[in-house]
Amino acid sequence: MKLFASLLLLSVSALAQSKTPVAGTWQGNATVKGHQVPITLKITGTASNLTAALLNGPESSPATSATLTGNHLLLVFNYYARTLDATLENDTLTGTFGTATNNFPISLSPAKAHISPKSPGPHDVEGDWEIAVHSTKGESAWQLHVDKIPGNTIKAVIQRIDGDTGSLYGDDHAENDTAEYTVSHLTAAGPALYSFKHQQDGTLLVSNLLNDKQTDLVARRPAEARKENLPTPTDPTQQTSIKDPAAPFRFSFPDLSGKLVSNTDPQFEGKVVIVTIGGSWCPNCHDEAPFFESLYKQFHTRGLEIVNLSFEEADQLKNPTRLHAFIQRYGLTYTVLVAGEPDQLNEKITQANNLNCWPTSFFIGRDGHVKQVHAGFAGPANPVAHEELKKEVTALLEQLLAEPIPTQNASR
Repeated sequence: MKLFASLLLLSVSALAQSKTPVAGTWQGNATVKGHQVPITLKITGTASNLTAALLNGPESSPATSATLTGNHLLLVFNYYARTLDATLENDTLTGTFGTATNNFPISLSPAKAHISPKSPGPHDVEGDWEIAVHSTKGESAWQLHVDKIPGNTIKAVIQRIDGDTGSLYGDDHAENDTAEYTVSHLTAAGPALYSFKHQQDGTLLVSNLLNDKQTDLVARRPAEARKENLPTPTDPTQQTSIKDPAAPFRFSFPDLSGKLVSNTDPQFEGKVVIVTIGGSWCPNCHDEAPFFESLYKQFHTRGLEIVNLSFEEADQLKNPTRLHAFIQRYGLTYTVLVAGEPDQLNEKITQANNLNCWPTSFFIGRDGHVKQVHAGFAGPANPVAHEELKKEVTALLEQLLAEPIPTQNASR
């Protein structure tokens, strides 16, 4: 009995010694453009086998590598080319998060016991809104959806023509007993911070606190926006058009091994092809990739090909480590080509009008002609729009794949 007790004590002691001082949940803030953006980090494992993830509500952005050397913590999120570099001292993690050229200070402490939040605020923010804008992409309205979720928390998402903001979380009570609410996230894709302030006329004043050009926007309930004859959000299928619908859609770019791949290759002869414009820096492209991979697996044997034309920054073109990580993260098996830098988009893709959204997808029939263009992508953060988009795209593919293969497809 004494021997068993001794062995148990030794096991407990060894387990305690194997734990790393950074294991656990950490909370704090990132200082971005003078604003405090909440950050939650979960670390598990031992110093020799560490795992970590940034948490955003129930969502998680896992680090692709985590190392602790002495009191120095380094987390790498290679699919966004971002790192969290911090030092542990006096039970506080201080350091930076971001890319090599754009990072910001962070400070984290061990998460405290849960404190019951204040009672929900008296103002109703739940439901659908439309935000009046004059965007550089030609939009006149964005969609805003707010849900109340358990724990006196709100979840918000703004849907723009190029995609959604990702999930934004905040407490369902007004700051300082005013009518202002703050929602945010800090994920591997980076930070976001918005405020919603109720106005006496029933509208919301919406401010992107990290973008000086997107402040003091007015959101109205859709019915109120119609009463004021305000335009609706842009239909994603009407944002971009083809200059000559009778001409085949052409592309010719190298893959990551340097091999030139063109629309005239036998691989695409008589096939339905999705050509998607994107980049591994683009959060909405990250949302789109796993959906397109699922479509590729579902329809490839029936004649579907997918081509990702990736536009990367100059340093990534020299050494596209982030694009490699992007492909690996989502297990992409469809074709990925390197098309150039983001500001070369219209120089490299010359057949489209008003091509300005990341991502933009061209749906090409078996005859090589574009049948539909879809700007942006509604991701999982906007579940209703996301599911509707998936249904629409799947139905379109079913229709295109049902068309007969041309006997001669010289148009490609």
